[in-house]
Amino acid sequence: MELDSLLQRYRRDRTKLLEFLLSSGLVKEIRTSSGPTASVSDLDVDSISADYILQCLKSGGIVDVHEATKSHYAESAYPIMVQSKFRDSYYLTSDPGSAGSPPRRVPPPIHVSQTANHASSSSSQKDPLNAKNKISEDNFAFTHKASRGVPLKPVENAGIPLLRLPSLRTGLSDDDLRESAYELLLASMSYSGVEVYSVEDRKKEKSSKILSGLRSKRDKTHLQSPSSERHSELTDTIRVQMQISEALDQCIRRNMVQLAARRTCGQIDLPQISLELLIGIFKSDFLNEKYYVQWKRRQANILEEFLCFSAQLMTIDRRTTRSCLAKSKDWLSNIQANILEEFLCFSAQLMTIDRRTTRSCLAKIKDTKEWDDNMSPSQRIEVLSSIRQVASKLSSLPGQFGIPRETQYWTAAYHLNIRLYEKLLYGLFDILDEGQLIEEADAIFSLIKLTWSTLGITKKMHNALYGWVLFQQFVSTEEGMLLEHAIRELQCALSPLEVDEKEEQYMNSLVCLREFKGGERKLNLVQGISLSVGTWCDIKLQNYHLHFSQKSSNFGRVMALASLVGILGSGDCAEAKLNKMNALDDRANRKIKKYVKRSIEAALRRVTDTILEYKVERAHPLALLANELTLLAEKELNVFFPVLRQWCPESVRISAKLLHQFYGEKLVPFLGGVSSLSEDVRSVFPAAYMLDHTLSQLYTSSLEDSTLRHSVSQDLGHYQIEKALGPILLDWLIGQHAHIMEWTGRALDIEDWEPLSFHQKQAASIIEVFRIIEETVDQSFGLKLPVDITHLQALLSIVYHSLDGYLQRMLNELVEKNHLYPLAPPLTRYGETIIPMIKKRLNECKALDDNVLKKLNELTVPRLCIKLNTVQFIQKQLGLLEDGIRSSWANVTPSLNKKCYGEEPEESLESGSLTQNEAVDELFDTTFNSIRDTIGNVTKKISDLIGTRVVFWDLRDTFLFLLYRGSVESARLDCFLSHIDTVLDHICSLVDDAVRDLVVLSIFKASLEGFVWVLLNGGPSRAFSDSDVIMMEEDLNILKEFFIAEGEGLPRSLVEREAKFAVQILSLFSLQSESIVQMLMSASEHISVGSDLHNHGRLQLEDAQTLVRVLCHKKDGEASKFLKRQYQLPMSSEYDDSPSSDSTLRSTLTSDLLKGGTSFQWSKKSQSSFKSFKKKLQEATSEIRNMAI
Repeated sequence: MELDSLLQRYRRDRTKLLEFLLSSGLVKEIRTSSGPTASVSDLDVDSISADYILQCLKSGGIVDVHEATKSHYAESAYPIMVQSKFRDSYYLTSDPGSAGSPPRRVPPPIHVSQTANHASSSSSQKDPLNAKNKISEDNFAFTHKASRGVPLKPVENAGIPLLRLPSLRTGLSDDDLRESAYELLLASMSYSGVEVYSVEDRKKEKSSKILSGLRSKRDKTHLQSPSSERHSELTDTIRVQMQISEALDQCIRRNMVQLAARRTCGQIDLPQISLELLIGIFKSDFLNEKYYVQWKRRQANILEEFLCFSAQLMTIDRRTTRSCLAKSKDWLSNIQANILEEFLCFSAQLMTIDRRTTRSCLAKIKDTKEWDDNMSPSQRIEVLSSIRQVASKLSSLPGQFGIPRETQYWTAAYHLNIRLYEKLLYGLFDILDEGQLIEEADAIFSLIKLTWSTLGITKKMHNALYGWVLFQQFVSTEEGMLLEHAIRELQCALSPLEVDEKEEQYMNSLVCLREFKGGERKLNLVQGISLSVGTWCDIKLQNYHLHFSQKSSNFGRVMALASLVGILGSGDCAEAKLNKMNALDDRANRKIKKYVKRSIEAALRRVTDTILEYKVERAHPLALLANELTLLAEKELNVFFPVLRQWCPESVRISAKLLHQFYGEKLVPFLGGVSSLSEDVRSVFPAAYMLDHTLSQLYTSSLEDSTLRHSVSQDLGHYQIEKALGPILLDWLIGQHAHIMEWTGRALDIEDWEPLSFHQKQAASIIEVFRIIEETVDQSFGLKLPVDITHLQALLSIVYHSLDGYLQRMLNELVEKNHLYPLAPPLTRYGETIIPMIKKRLNECKALDDNVLKKLNELTVPRLCIKLNTVQFIQKQLGLLEDGIRSSWANVTPSLNKKCYGEEPEESLESGSLTQNEAVDELFDTTFNSIRDTIGNVTKKISDLIGTRVVFWDLRDTFLFLLYRGSVESARLDCFLSHIDTVLDHICSLVDDAVRDLVVLSIFKASLEGFVWVLLNGGPSRAFSDSDVIMMEEDLNILKEFFIAEGEGLPRSLVEREAKFAVQILSLFSLQSESIVQMLMSASEHISVGSDLHNHGRLQLEDAQTLVRVLCHKKDGEASKFLKRQYQLPMSSEYDDSPSSDSTLRSTLTSDLLKGGTSFQWSKKSQSSFKSFKKKLQEATSEIRNMAI
């Protein structure tokens, strides 16, 4: 009921779907036999194909009801398929679980009148020897696409030349032979004393073991022995392997046990087995009549094949005997000849009569109605007895060769015996994995040997047949181990040692008929197997690139097999002669050359077809062709040549020449039309060069002498790829140079100097610059072609000018840091006035050029930090770029290229000049060291500018102008450190860790410079007493500890070294005024001897300028008097030193003297003022000396 409801729901849903499709408006017209219609209700949708309707909707919307109905019934005639890639799955209407394991055999043919045996025995196929050329050409026509696809396992051993045993006249199929072989095996086992238990007996035996504890030791002795149980397990394994049902197996075992029990002497044979089974197995033993009829017909066919065909052989022998006796009467007496003729021919005549009787009886057995319905049991026994009499006569005939246990059936029915033995041997292969032997193969083989005396199998015959079966199984499965086993078996069969003369005569009587050019030739069994194997090897080796492309390891095994059995020589097809492959034989050498040539030519045709299939791809056909040929050459070199060199060492040179010539004919026109580094050139040149290199290796691989290798490589020739590449690659590099420079400038024009990301703190423009540089490098070396030093120089020029131009652009955007220093106030002496007066205003701001001011506004501290990070990124990437270019150059260097071509690299570029390696190293060093020098210069300027801007520009109103203003005690340093700390935190979050210490050091140096500036250029509002000096020393220590940051900041030794000058300046303030005056006198003497005080560096501790400034800021009366008397300096109280941007009063003398803050930059215009100051200083020094005297 559930299935019915599902079926009804399926039909209902299908009807709704079709009605929806037909009425959805997608159908333009519905055509019926009576004409177009618009009504859907009149249609029988259950008989319309849904697939047809969908196809009509895709193709235009016109539906033909007649075609739809026709398609529906056509589809219903086939099983429902799964839309899989391989179209090899479908639904079954029966339960697949009850069918057992899948069969290993091929299905029988439609025409049962002909034998449908395994490929080894069938005679229905055409012999490949007569169509050798045709088969070869068919193999060559296989496309390369097919070889790349998923290989489908062949259901037949197509391509294996047949043995051409005499055909089976009764139409016995593979299934018939397999089942008969199993029956023979059980009979041989039973007759040899091996206990064969039936299924029911074994179950009873197992159940009896449950009660074994209740039995005595005496009873237990009657239990099945371990060996018998082992034989029973093996028999079950054989039954499964040979796919025999348990029901049929039970009947066979029962009857074979009975047959073995009745026979006391003689030898078992198949006619006896068939007769016994016909007597003991009835129609009721089968599940249905069909199986019974098939089984009965098989038994009758076996009897007919043995008895009637054997009688026919006797008839043929009679004719042959009379002919031979007629020729031999010259040397035989008439009496002897007549006796022989009477005996032999009369016997044959009797056999002819028996044959008629047997066929008449067998016809009754085959007639189901007559045998099962009309005949009584006694009549059936009478028919079987008649057949048994004929069988007894034949089995009683002596053997022809006097071999022990030989019967007439050995030679009379050898064609059937061999086929049956093959079926037994096929049972040794796992039905679930036909490429493997089962674990019990050795034990089962020992049981199969029991059939040798019945089937006429000898040791040598077994080796030949087992090798033949293993070979066929290898062809089906491509399992290499099977071929190795086959080689060992065939080697034993072909071995001339221990050959028995009688056995040899017997083997020669087992004839295989082969057709050659319209005639037939008789071969013995071993010769027939060798010829079939050798012919198959010959066919496969003529196209070994195709047949061994998937499992190349089998190539060596096939060559070993061909060497064992021999291969067809040129022109030997008419005689079917196999030539042994000897390394010293010229015929083998010529044959291998022929194989190589044909296989390469076939592979080239497949490759050409493949390229035509790939025409939709963007890659150039020549590039695709070169890649395919390179793979072909590599496989020839690494897989096939190591095997072929044993017989033909120069075979690899043949393949190299063929491949080189084939591709060269297509490449030369392309090289002639190359004018630029196009996409086609980029794809074709590398592939062609790799092919040329591989072919050179292939061509020289068979030669061990270096001199011969050199001469041979010259004969091969090389494609003129380098010659065509050189000019166009150089032109391309020149074009890339201009393009990259233009792009670099554009990237800097739009750069806003913002970090790329939180983790990538460099500018975006440098990422793009390196990207385009690396792309150029990759494109230059990505061709994987040898380039010379000129190309390398052009490439390094691109790298240098791109990065140097970028750095110079950054450098030009900076300003000199002395623009950031405030104007130095006029020199004054300490003094306070009581009389009210109008005080002079100080001008503390410097008038800057508009261009400088614009740059300063853009050079904020965050942007400077990003610039510094960018420079640091350039430095880091530069090393990687250099290593990459060096590595790429080493891979394509011309010296390596010349070496692989068999040429010696030049020792030097010119006589007496640097070697090529030295020249390249110098080129690399010059290029990258120059860029590194520029990086160091830019890094120093940016870091110095950051510190100077922070202290003298951003913090001058909150730190520089307020520190110690009015009094030291009220404006100590610790009041302003929070501002510096905030700036440091912000900067450390902006800069890369690699340059953080450099930036912090720059700010520290600028802070010290600002501290000294306050001491020496502090202006009228700053005068320091001895007690102030102590506090200032404390502040300096605080500043140093702040930047040391308890070991987390700058190293203490570095801080102390940088703060040394500030400490020395403070030490001057600790001195008495008289001491400072004396030092000033010494400094004036230094000036008097002609030393120039034009100093571009920082202030010296004991020079006149420093000492005068110390006296000006010293809160001491003696110093004030000295400055008033000698220099007429005004008192500090005369100036209004409060911060103002409108102050314009400035001392020309001090402006020129102290320009640049702590650094003195003397101009030519100010040298006259300096001379005046020098003169006054000398006069004051002389006066002081006189007063002292």
